[in-house]
Amino acid sequence: MRCDAKIFAQMYEAVYTDLYRFALCMMKNQQEAEDAVSEAVVAAYENIGKLKKEEAFKSWIFTILSNVCRKRLKKAAKEQEHSPGDVYSRIPSQEMDLGIAVDVRKAFFLLEEEEQMIVGLSVFGGYNSQEIGESLKMNPNTVRSKRSRALQKMECVLR
Repeated sequence: MRCDAKIFAQMYEAVYTDLYRFALCMMKNQQEAEDAVSEAVVAAYENIGKLKKEEAFKSWIFTILSNVCRKRLKKAAKEQEHSPGDVYSRIPSQEMDLGIAVDVRKAFFLLEEEEQMIVGLSVFGGYNSQEIGESLKMNPNTVRSKRSRALQKMECVLR
């Protein structure tokens, strides 16, 4: 796709809030979320020529963001092995009040990384199981099963 900076900025502006919410839930830290979104946007801008249709921009940039988050989480997990600590103690209290209830965030954090990706893409990105399956290279039926189990886990924690 041919795209100038102005068109890219307009497409990005339309999805920024969803990207940030998704990254915040994945990264569990405001600064890390902002960094992940920034890294994803730079990668998207550098590779915009690979996007075939403008209508696919949201799905495409969410895929890039989910890959960036996954990479950053793996790196953080390796660093965590050297300095363990409670994940919740690393979340500054001001970030806990970003429109997501503390209990829901804790329930979300208890999910496996893959479950977080599926729930995040579904809830914050508004993607259906077919789209999530394509971006995560999974069968849509598997996505539906994993999303259902993840939501059940969250429900058990929230009771």
